[in-house]
Amino acid sequence: MLTRRHMLQSSALGFANLALAGLLSDAEAGSANRPGANPQAGDGPLTPRPPHHPARAKRVIFLFMHGGPSQVDTFDYKPLLERDDGKPLPFARPRVVSSETGNLLKSPFRFAQHGQSGQWVSEVFPHVARCVDDLCIIRSMHGSNSRHGGALLELHTGSDTFVRPSMGSWITYGLGTENQNLPGFITICPTLTHGGVNNYASAFLPAVYQGTPIGNASIASERATIPFIHGPTPRNIQRLELDFLAGMNRQRLAHTGPDAALESRIESFELAFRMQTAAPELQDISSETPETLRLYGLDHERTRNFGRQCLMARRFAERGVRFIQVTHSYKWDQHDNLRRDVANNALEVDRPIAGLLQDMKRRGLLEDTLILWGGEFGRTPTAQGRDGRDHNPQGFTMWLAGAGVRAGLAYGTTDDYGYYAESAKVHFHDLHATILHLLGLDHLRLTYRYAGRDFRLTDVHGEIVDGILA
Repeated sequence: MLTRRHMLQSSALGFANLALAGLLSDAEAGSANRPGANPQAGDGPLTPRPPHHPARAKRVIFLFMHGGPSQVDTFDYKPLLERDDGKPLPFARPRVVSSETGNLLKSPFRFAQHGQSGQWVSEVFPHVARCVDDLCIIRSMHGSNSRHGGALLELHTGSDTFVRPSMGSWITYGLGTENQNLPGFITICPTLTHGGVNNYASAFLPAVYQGTPIGNASIASERATIPFIHGPTPRNIQRLELDFLAGMNRQRLAHTGPDAALESRIESFELAFRMQTAAPELQDISSETPETLRLYGLDHERTRNFGRQCLMARRFAERGVRFIQVTHSYKWDQHDNLRRDVANNALEVDRPIAGLLQDMKRRGLLEDTLILWGGEFGRTPTAQGRDGRDHNPQGFTMWLAGAGVRAGLAYGTTDDYGYYAESAKVHFHDLHATILHLLGLDHLRLTYRYAGRDFRLTDVHGEIVDGILA
């Protein structure tokens, strides 16, 4: 006799199977444009994948200066801004601004030319200035949002209005990881504000592609570790538990067929188990030479915190992590105290960044690693109060170094005062398209189908910046 309970149970299972079939079709469609995807061959979600075309870079290190560094006080020298200090801006301000500003404000810092390329660099970056022939400086960046939250999301995910997968998640989704015992995407001391986890989340991509945070912005880097890496359960017991869980999941997969979401969860559990062996050794820097520690500034209090982040970035890069982000947070928002705070901020990061560039170069890692430096926007050349600058997404500077970019190049310009990107303009979408191109990924083809639509990092935008390619 068919009872009401049996009928509800069988109906519920039927509904579940229908839902799983729908999810399966979405997952299969979503993976269709992933390079080298072959789930029938048993590939895991982090299995290394061949790129769409020959790649110049294998991995990315992103040095994120949270708050928006002032381009006219760091890498974009403006003699006319110095000459016309205190005068009104001779052209219209943007229609939408963060807040009101006054007259032109010259940089309080001296600029000088450096290296064979003769690049202009502010005195606040004396160590980076010695590496200027390795840099490709883009002085014509621009974005779409003048607020920190939206600008951070646009820089990291390509969208300033919706939750989307982060750049690191897209790259790991497309290429997998070179080290199956470590995550493909690691973010060291990430910011807790202005979008927080959304800046390194995988959104609708499978969870295995989300960035793994090591500490956060409120924790000193020497205390920042991969969370829960030392569990209370002995490894042999953990292995038995995972095997039991995997057995149940295999039974479910045998009943329902391929399920990308479930397979990603299984892989996440297995990766966490493997990391317990690989990660503790990797986070232990006691094997580094005293000379290397000094190179990154670990011998001085002011540079120690960011220096350790940069050193860990190098260690993760040489172990095959695909995307590593380090964050100097949240210090570059100089609405006032410009002279004091820009100098202090640069002091904390200058030597560690130069140390990273030199160390990567001497180890041969710069040949296939792309290093990116910058913030979510720049600052106005006009004054806010007596000694500050407001947010400016209209024109600012970021630089790249390493695999596939032209070293010693200054690309694009802002106007005579540094307010608007003027020539060879580069939007965040163009930057993303170019980074993917250097990694061997076609930004038009790297898509994921979700909710009936194909999504990509650059959405419907983005052009490769051919002028910066080596």
